[in-house]
Amino acid sequence: MGSKPAADGYDVHIKNGTIVDGTRVPRFRGDLWIKDGRIAKIGGRATGVSDQVVDADGCIVAPGFIDLHTHYDAQIRWDPYCSISSWHGVTSVVLGNCGFGFAPCKPDFRERSMLTMVRTEAIPLAAMEEGMLPHWDWETIPEYLDSLDRAPKGVNCLQYMPTASLMIYVMGLEAAKSRPATNAEQKEMQRLLHEGMDAGLCGFSIQRLGPNSTQADFDGTPMVTDTMIDDDIFCLAEVLAERDEGFIQLTQATSADPNDPDDLAFKRQLADIARRPIIDNVVPVSQRNPRTHRDRLDWIAEAQAEGLPIYGQAATIRTGFVFSLDEWNLYDSSPAWREATTGTLEEKMQKMADPALRERIKAEQDAANTLFTQTQVAVGGPAHKLVVQGVARREGLQSYVGKSLGAIAEEEGKHYVDVMLDLSLETDLKAEFLGRGPEFNVEHMAGAITESPYTIPGVSDGGAHTKFFTGGAWTTDLLTWMVRETEAMTLEEAHFRGSTLAAHAAGFKDRGMLREGAPADIIVYDLDELAIDPEWVGEAVYDLPGGEWRRVQHAKGYRHIFVNGVETFADGDCTGATPGKLLRHGRG
Repeated sequence: MGSKPAADGYDVHIKNGTIVDGTRVPRFRGDLWIKDGRIAKIGGRATGVSDQVVDADGCIVAPGFIDLHTHYDAQIRWDPYCSISSWHGVTSVVLGNCGFGFAPCKPDFRERSMLTMVRTEAIPLAAMEEGMLPHWDWETIPEYLDSLDRAPKGVNCLQYMPTASLMIYVMGLEAAKSRPATNAEQKEMQRLLHEGMDAGLCGFSIQRLGPNSTQADFDGTPMVTDTMIDDDIFCLAEVLAERDEGFIQLTQATSADPNDPDDLAFKRQLADIARRPIIDNVVPVSQRNPRTHRDRLDWIAEAQAEGLPIYGQAATIRTGFVFSLDEWNLYDSSPAWREATTGTLEEKMQKMADPALRERIKAEQDAANTLFTQTQVAVGGPAHKLVVQGVARREGLQSYVGKSLGAIAEEEGKHYVDVMLDLSLETDLKAEFLGRGPEFNVEHMAGAITESPYTIPGVSDGGAHTKFFTGGAWTTDLLTWMVRETEAMTLEEAHFRGSTLAAHAAGFKDRGMLREGAPADIIVYDLDELAIDPEWVGEAVYDLPGGEWRRVQHAKGYRHIFVNGVETFADGDCTGATPGKLLRHGRG
């Protein structure tokens, strides 16, 4: 590991730490030096003085985490650090997931473009209007990337081509939602993808969840890509194959069966055409049946053996959901619930009082073989187990707080859906319900990562659904729960999966591991003191533009976070430095 002496010394010396370099090499005690944003030296003795000395005695020194699935596309314009992910050791993020974003976009479509994110990703319109719209100086993808490059950033970022934005730009909104692309339109989409890739895009992304999408548009209709036909996707894959670069992020679940052969056959065909890596969101995990994730891992292994570079990503965080029906959207795969929760507040309340619509909601809720039932488990557990968290300070309703909907229903001889809707109506839809999710099975959740060489943790959805949950804390939960508390995963494996393998699958160049010459994206933390504060669902803070609020969970135990060799957080406090870079083609 020898290196030339630094003629003018070093910028940072991290000494006495336990180094976990991200390559699965067993941890070792040693020093590390940073110079000009890169790791200049690992191990040995100092060959020059350093401007800053960090004593990492008792701490882990590791590569920063890479968060492959985020929706910080708007937030990064007012929050350079993409919190809460950056608070929890993430130093690089990928933007434009699920086909959603803000470019390319014609000037007269900006408002509608923001509206597409209001329901599907639950990003408040007021926050986007105040925090992003004043900085909107682009139409094309090259212009957008130049704007993102100029913007201050506390983390590094890669950018997909948001396929929904691309289709709307070429076809118009109504056509993109109602019909396949013509041959001429396909050629234009290919041309624009080439143009975007030339400018530095990392590939393209798609959410395809069918006509009853779990994440619908603001008016309840499917998102553009939800009903996109295979050929329109394949034509974009041809661009990556022709260039032999880029990768694809795909969220596809058109069947109630997570291992549906038709869905999997489509993914194989897409991989065969693109011949580029596909990030498959997500590896399904059952808390009771290990075959659920193992069947998917077996399928990924078979694809890889045939030369099809498909990687799985799995959600590893234990999180609950707190929500009220005034803004809730994650029951959208139920047509009846979607109808009840779209429109103005007054329209929603009127529909929720309609006996006929209530009966439809109950029927779909109770049906055991629907996608809604499976999705429901993923977003807080069965509805009858939801616990009343708050009743908008209504004194006459305080006795319900802390009770489950099922228990209240039994006491009052009502259906639990009626209990939920009645409480909501009595509070102008502000009653809050807590879904703690299932009893999390660490063996199965860790197994979805460690039982395959091709799987990656994460799926934070950072920047989205922030009034409901805090997925950006997944890194800290991974280290505290799976590594420290249960030993279901080694520390070396956690950093390999969360940094090195993530970088490899997503096309990051020279990042994801600690090695001499690599960019210095480094976290220093005390594993014993690592914690999420507050636990479970976080706290509400009014720190978004437009007077909007979100739920956050702070991180404890991270002593130092460096991005490109510059400290961005010290003991949880932001330094104000913005050394992050737009990684065009994964480089920077």
